[in-house]
Amino acid sequence: MTNSRVDALDEGWLRPLPSRREYRADVILAIVIFALSLGSLELYDSAGFYPDPAPPWLGVVMVFLQSGCLAWRRRFPVSVLIVSAVVFMGVQILQVPEVLFSNIAFFIAMYTVGAWSGHRRRAMVSRLIVIVAMFVWLFSALLGTAFAQAVADMDVVGSVTPALAIGLVTVVQNLLYFGGAYYFGNRAWTAARERAALQDRTDQLAEERERTAAQAVSLERLRIARELHDVVAHHVSVMGVQAGAARRVLQRDPQQAAESLSAIESSAREAVDELHRMLTTLRDDSSPSGDASGPTDEPSTHGVEQLHDLLDDARSAGLAAQLTVVGEPRPLSALVSITLYRVVQEAITNAIKHAGTSAAIDVRLRYRDLSVEVEVTDSGGTPKRGAGQGSGLGIVGMRERLSAVGGTLEAGPRTRGGYLVRADIPAGAAPATATTTLTESGAR
Repeated sequence: MTNSRVDALDEGWLRPLPSRREYRADVILAIVIFALSLGSLELYDSAGFYPDPAPPWLGVVMVFLQSGCLAWRRRFPVSVLIVSAVVFMGVQILQVPEVLFSNIAFFIAMYTVGAWSGHRRRAMVSRLIVIVAMFVWLFSALLGTAFAQAVADMDVVGSVTPALAIGLVTVVQNLLYFGGAYYFGNRAWTAARERAALQDRTDQLAEERERTAAQAVSLERLRIARELHDVVAHHVSVMGVQAGAARRVLQRDPQQAAESLSAIESSAREAVDELHRMLTTLRDDSSPSGDASGPTDEPSTHGVEQLHDLLDDARSAGLAAQLTVVGEPRPLSALVSITLYRVVQEAITNAIKHAGTSAAIDVRLRYRDLSVEVEVTDSGGTPKRGAGQGSGLGIVGMRERLSAVGGTLEAGPRTRGGYLVRADIPAGAAPATATTTLTESGAR
């Protein structure tokens, strides 16, 4: 903790040093106590409080020392307490006619040790020593005369002797005086420590909110990047294959070239429409897309019902592609449906990129009792020029999608050639951590 005392404290807490404003407040307090003490000194002297009072100049000096040391009470609390205790006894011994504000200044000094002393053991020991010394001095110096007179007179006015009455009153008065200063000083220290702990927790919560907000932004960026990858990569891959086919048959078969160009136009329009829907959803303030607490429906109208259209696009690009549905189709949640669609879309995109148009693609959608499974395989072929090994980001994207619905992913090359992508999602899927089986050498 910065700006704090260097002495070791109990429980490892360091109270910050007082501010300049608090130091100015101490100086003002000392001046006010001194001014009030001067007035009290005159009133006590006029009332004849002591038969033989100290000279006025000595009274001014003593009340100045008693009140003036309070200006340093939070800088040097233990030293101020010792000075205040010595001056307090000096005021009584020298018969300085001022009692009220001397007691107040002494109380403030003892309170300050409990509230501000950096070393708690030193604070406790110093106060106990002063309290014991004051009790010893009070009984020996102040009560000695009263006891002597009471014993000499032997007049019992009430139920107890005057000596015992004076002793009891003095003990109770000083217990309340010193006990109050001790207790309220410790309470002020404890309250300051609790405020510091509360502030520390508040700061931690603020930092946690900032981290959560940053994580939410990162997750949102990842989701947007994943959507852009799925939409753009698939349509651009298909358009690239169709453009190549149109270029090859442009001279000898203009009709086929026109059909390929028409398919390119359709794919481009569909890609623009999907991007438009996605961006519209992302701009919607009511969308929960930025919530990092769980998965949300994707900004797309695609699902397993559009798998036939997806395969038609692949066939229009010159690939041999087929879709087989096994089991009784049943309604799926929007999140599960779009997840299956995106897995198939990514698998086809990878097949076009890495196996080329000579590959045959087989898509199987299986409705099981406890899960829904989609399997995409390609027969392998001649990769596109410059396709390379692949970065594996497509597999990462599929894994992230499946993690939102508690699915499992298996992806890797097949022993008889080609590539396999299999995703399985439990029925009634809920957000969970996906399990991925991936052959590293076959990452796409």
